[in-house]
Amino acid sequence: MNRLQHETSPYLRQHADNPVDWYPWGQEALDRAKAEDKPILLSVGYSACHWCHVMAHESFEDERVAGLMNEFFINIKVDREERPDIDDIYMQAVQALSNGHGGWPMTVFLFPDGRPFYGGTYFPPQPRYGMPSFQQVLEGIHNTYHTRREECEEVARDLTSGLSRVALGIGSDEGLTTDLLDGTIARFERGFDSANGGYGGAPKFPQAMNLDFLLTHHANTGSDKALQMATFTLKKMAMGGIYDQIGGGFARYSVDAVWLVPHFEKMLYDNAQLSRAYLHAWQLTGDAFYKRIAEETYDYILREMTAPEGGFYSATDADSEGEEGKFFVWSKAEIESLLEPDESRIALAYFGVTERGNFEGHNILFVPAEDAVAASALGLSVEELREKLETIRHVLFAARSQRVPPGLDDKLLAGWNGLMLASLAEAARALNRADYRAGAIRAGEFLRDSMVTPEGRVWRTYNHGKAKINGFLEDYACLAEGFLQLYQTTFDASWFALALTLTEQALAHFRASDGGFYDTPNDSEQLIARPRQLQDNAIPSGSSVIAKVLVRLAAYTGRSDFDDAAQRTLGQLYAALREYPQAFGEALTAAEGLIRGLKEVAIIGAPGDADTKALLDVLQRSFRPDCIVALAESSTDAAHVIPLLHERPQRDGKPTAYVCRHFACQLPVTSADALAGQLAR
Repeated sequence: MNRLQHETSPYLRQHADNPVDWYPWGQEALDRAKAEDKPILLSVGYSACHWCHVMAHESFEDERVAGLMNEFFINIKVDREERPDIDDIYMQAVQALSNGHGGWPMTVFLFPDGRPFYGGTYFPPQPRYGMPSFQQVLEGIHNTYHTRREECEEVARDLTSGLSRVALGIGSDEGLTTDLLDGTIARFERGFDSANGGYGGAPKFPQAMNLDFLLTHHANTGSDKALQMATFTLKKMAMGGIYDQIGGGFARYSVDAVWLVPHFEKMLYDNAQLSRAYLHAWQLTGDAFYKRIAEETYDYILREMTAPEGGFYSATDADSEGEEGKFFVWSKAEIESLLEPDESRIALAYFGVTERGNFEGHNILFVPAEDAVAASALGLSVEELREKLETIRHVLFAARSQRVPPGLDDKLLAGWNGLMLASLAEAARALNRADYRAGAIRAGEFLRDSMVTPEGRVWRTYNHGKAKINGFLEDYACLAEGFLQLYQTTFDASWFALALTLTEQALAHFRASDGGFYDTPNDSEQLIARPRQLQDNAIPSGSSVIAKVLVRLAAYTGRSDFDDAAQRTLGQLYAALREYPQAFGEALTAAEGLIRGLKEVAIIGAPGDADTKALLDVLQRSFRPDCIVALAESSTDAAHVIPLLHERPQRDGKPTAYVCRHFACQLPVTSADALAGQLAR
């Protein structure tokens, strides 16, 4: 067993029995590389990465290849999910070396001081597809490093200088107007796949941040086109194989353009963001389809992805028993053997099952027709079809549960947990689900107690009772957003105070001199560059999430420094938002709140009072991205933490709502109808 046996990352531990002399990232490996004048072989991947497992089996488990690695290099293995800073820096280098191409597994060769001079992604064990074998790469890099050092130095200098530059569009907060927001819809429309939903071709990713921006824009403006693009995409995805039709939850992406064949790994961050988008789609449309998908996804997270401590696991693999997708696919004969004949007839037709299959001789379940069409073809009413499907899903789920499940990445990451907490807390109040509320509170308590220090600093990762690695901007921002949503579900002011503390820490430790934010804190390990990811990737940009939080906290507190920080952060992105809106969905959502302003609603009344609940119901059952809500039993409760509550007396001794904007309030109201009327105006 090598050094990785002592790590908390499941991905690193998967390589603990390799014959490679692996190091985790750290000073010990860097010092040895300097002492022996050996280049560093940096291998970056993650637990749910199929090709990472392939390369590990083909090369890292091979004694001959491992011998070359150990002789020629100091070998470092990194979990990209634990160290997004390292991943970001060296992915930029690989993309610069390969005309923009990158991915995982990522293999980068570095000088002992960390500067990259060569890199790529997957290398096969034998030369093929125009690629050299991994053994050839190892031998070639070794020879080049020792015989043509100056050439390596020149490449490293160019790459490293490029890493230190941050590309920003030219703009300022003067460009942040409603015209900017409205103009982005035309660009979204031009790239929209009107046949299948979503954007781009194969492979196709959900892009949840863009979908939620479109829903937010519709809620704020009434844009029919924004709503149509979002809901059409959400429906197509949920009918496709990318959605687990039996167990709920979404796979990472589809390898085709029609959402049929997924890459079968399930990631927490996708399901956190997509569950929220489906929740918002239901709130806006009233269509029970979106509610069902949201609830099935939340139920999957609570059933399969929740740790005993209360937080949420990171991912499950694409593979089980060494085969991609084996856990999720079906044969026609298996379904026929499990169900009664009439149920089998319905299941085969509804889920598009054939003898031939649609994936390597097997069937990925999908829904080729909407329920009304499917019911008519089967001679059933829609209600009868749905009753039958409930039984069918139950039987198939029970049978599937007997299979060997995909591997679980059981580390808990702060930022990803913050995304899930925000979604679950919002769902608890919108759906009035006590189990979601309890799950959100448990998660919040775990994150507060185990991943946030008393001073308000955040740990990135937690596993086996141990939290470690200084948190990144996304961790502070997503946790702050999660705690803010938990406050609006429980109205326990301690959650608001915690969100406030994390935001202040982000301003103190991540702020750049130009007013934006870095991804790493000012007191963390010094790498060859300080990364600054401004556009969304699989998860939203940390700077955009913190901007959204700052906009909301400014409305709660009246603090101009919060408003100024949000203005400057988003102002830097003006040109990018205008030209490339699909890369900045989260920033656009933040800009919606900043530009259009927020309605500040303060409610004074006992939380359990029926009239208080009626006022809250107006705010919580609908999707109102332009509102923030504070509640206290009296105007003195929590007013020292939340200034919005200050000096708000009840009217006629009844629970009372104040609708304000920039702390200037309309007349207080005591009825749900009056509150709805003020919000509509």
